[in-house]
Amino acid sequence: MKDILDVKIPKISPNLNAVLTATGPSIYAMSPKLGLFWGLLALIVHQSTSNTTPTSISTSSTPTTTLDDVTTAQGHLGDDVIESQGHEGTSQGQMMEDGEIMSEGQMSDDSATSQGPTSADGASTQGHLPEARSSEGHVMSSLGHVNNIQRLTRPRAPPRTADNSGVGAWESEPNGVHWLLNLYNPHHWNPSLLPDRQKISGECRSAMKQYLISLANGTVWAAKMSDASGRYSSQFFFGNDFWLGSHTLCKELQNTRANQNVPPFRTSFYVAKLRLKLHHEMTPKVREISLGVCLPSSCQKQDVTTLLQPEQTPPEHSFEVLRVRSVPGDYSIFHDPKLHIAGTVTLVILILMVIGTGYEYMFELQDQQNSKKKGKQAAVAATTLTASVHQMSAASSKLGSALEVVINDKQNLNNSGSDLSTDSYTPAKRTKTEELLLCFSCLSNSRKILHCGAAPKDSLTCVHGLRFLSLAWVIMVHTYLQVFAIAENKTLRTLTERNFMFQTVSNATFSVDTFFFISGLLVTFLYFKSSNRTSSSGEREGERARPSPEGFLAFKIGFLKFCKLVGYRFLRLTPAYMFVLCVASIAMRWLKSNSVFEPVSLDDSNCDKYWWRNALYINSLFPRKDMCMLWSWYMSNDTQFYIIGIVILLISARHLKVASGLLVVFLVSSCVTTALVAVRYDYIVKIEEPFALFDELYDKPWTRLGPYLVGMFAGWFLFKTNARIRISLFTTLSGWLLSLLTLTGLVYGVLGSRMGVASSALYIALGHTAWGAALAWIVIACCCGYGGFVNSLLSCRLLHPLSRLTYCAYLIHPVIMVLTSFQMDGPLHLHNGLVFILYFGNLVAAFLLSFFISITYEAPIVRLLKVLL
Repeated sequence: MKDILDVKIPKISPNLNAVLTATGPSIYAMSPKLGLFWGLLALIVHQSTSNTTPTSISTSSTPTTTLDDVTTAQGHLGDDVIESQGHEGTSQGQMMEDGEIMSEGQMSDDSATSQGPTSADGASTQGHLPEARSSEGHVMSSLGHVNNIQRLTRPRAPPRTADNSGVGAWESEPNGVHWLLNLYNPHHWNPSLLPDRQKISGECRSAMKQYLISLANGTVWAAKMSDASGRYSSQFFFGNDFWLGSHTLCKELQNTRANQNVPPFRTSFYVAKLRLKLHHEMTPKVREISLGVCLPSSCQKQDVTTLLQPEQTPPEHSFEVLRVRSVPGDYSIFHDPKLHIAGTVTLVILILMVIGTGYEYMFELQDQQNSKKKGKQAAVAATTLTASVHQMSAASSKLGSALEVVINDKQNLNNSGSDLSTDSYTPAKRTKTEELLLCFSCLSNSRKILHCGAAPKDSLTCVHGLRFLSLAWVIMVHTYLQVFAIAENKTLRTLTERNFMFQTVSNATFSVDTFFFISGLLVTFLYFKSSNRTSSSGEREGERARPSPEGFLAFKIGFLKFCKLVGYRFLRLTPAYMFVLCVASIAMRWLKSNSVFEPVSLDDSNCDKYWWRNALYINSLFPRKDMCMLWSWYMSNDTQFYIIGIVILLISARHLKVASGLLVVFLVSSCVTTALVAVRYDYIVKIEEPFALFDELYDKPWTRLGPYLVGMFAGWFLFKTNARIRISLFTTLSGWLLSLLTLTGLVYGVLGSRMGVASSALYIALGHTAWGAALAWIVIACCCGYGGFVNSLLSCRLLHPLSRLTYCAYLIHPVIMVLTSFQMDGPLHLHNGLVFILYFGNLVAAFLLSFFISITYEAPIVRLLKVLL
């Protein structure tokens, strides 16, 4: 027998193969031993007539061909009864020699379920031989290794075509999508052939064997572990880089109240970053995939890397495991010193707020009681005075003039009594300590923030609407960026960018220019207004005009005033800014430890190293990769512009022409510098790249100064004219038409324009300043009475509280977005309707949380500065 099996078998005619397979069942019925030999001979003959390459069978290891193998082969050759018998012989699975059970896919592959084309006499031929096992239980496979964990699969048959009856199918080598499908599939893993045994810890190897055997047996907990892991599903070629599974469901497997069968070991969730590339037509660029796997906790990161690292891949493919991290990681938020600092400061402020609120409430009760007493006394005095008037009316006419005076006094007393009896009252004068405590009162601070009453006549009410709408625009853009970061169908972004209205998102950089314009407008208008008020009060008090200081004394006075103005701004803005910076740093570090996603932000490390740059408002002067709170570049630029503006305003007090010249020089130099930088880097305006050249063009102060300077001019113009100028109808219509065309053209004139380097340089150099000029006309027209319904919309009283909260809302809204999006278990499916729902949610959440920050860190500081300075 051994000699027969060892000899090289030549190819035999298919006719002999048919004879042997047809007579096999009858011989087996007469003599089992002879039938066994006949069945082996039939299998050998079939193997020699097929296109498989093996031409000899080695018997150096333990023979594996058994009676079940023969009956299986016969089952595929005979009628339906014999076929069902053959499947029954293999449905129970084959036992490994080391006592381990193969998976269901492996068992079905090892049985001869693949049938060839049906012959004319009704007998079907078997596709290939059962696999031979070595003495160690290793399975010989022609597929090679797809994973480091060996896959136990049948040898792949050569490609076949359907015959005339339409039976048959193609089988190809694993590549493309087929290769992606089996990139991670524990159902194909052989528990006895774990790779690189010396690289996998003993505990991990033991737990993995238990998991794979249970998975092959169809155990519920093992099936759930596999189901909680990620794998290729669809849309890989359309941008789906997230094969994440579910971290929450993997954790839920340990819940004994929700699961009757729990794993015998603790489970952990790992996220592996894979770098892969198919052939060039499928993946022109290397892709990075996030794969989430639910595995035993005894497996360390290195173990998971070894399990996922392939030994061989198709020649045109590349695959690499970049890194593996466990979710959640080792970071503990309660051990972070920044949390202790922020928590302690917040707790102290909350205690002061409680004390101040209680103190103010007690004062209000006292004032109301005092007002009631004064009201009663006023009523008694009015009654007595009325009786006196009646008595005096009968007296001589000489007393007529005196009677008129008394009647007027009566009316004044009546009015005084009615006013005091109402809820409005004038608080009594407080001491310094009481005023300091009242600075933290929630009652007065919230009233000031939420006040919707009539504004003073000389206030620029249209600014409230501009400020709110600009922030709403900024939040909309950041919402799209939030969704793009976690979307599974990123190709839809390309489709969305082709939409005409998407230019609202891609050109939203002008929303920040609106903030710069408003800052320059208000700084200049309020500076001249306060200076005029000071000089007017001095004239009313009869002070003599003092000669203007000259030389060093003038410089000293101006320098002290400069320090006072800059210091006031620093103390007013920095507390809320630093609080949000601390929260952003903690939030990003927590997310990178607990999220299945990997945020690109570096706030977790940059804020620890470079927070002082933010505190000094110079962070925009450094590269993007070294910035903490990337969106805070606006705060840095605005503060730098404020310093430039204050210098120009202080000079204008004595040398108006020099200040005007400086303003023009700064404006022209900003435009020229922007154009030169754009040409230097061959910048071309594209909707798809709204943040191109971020470090060179987008956030640098010398490229964004134009709108601020235009705002300064508008503020000076409104002060000089007292917002009272006459404009003809033609000028009004022309101004509105030109400003609206400018705004619309800058935002919606890019799509399909195909700009070159020169035109792009002109657009980026003049666009920001042109935006500020268009806004200047709108503000001047609204303040001078030529705004119409636009002024009514922008000056709506309901927008006043929202306008006061824009600073804190701008600071906190990105933190809200990253916390809500990166806490998700899996990616979003990008859709414009979903984006708008998220946008409104972000908008509401930002203003709600900004109210808490404002009432805690902004309003008390403003009041403290007024009390102390």
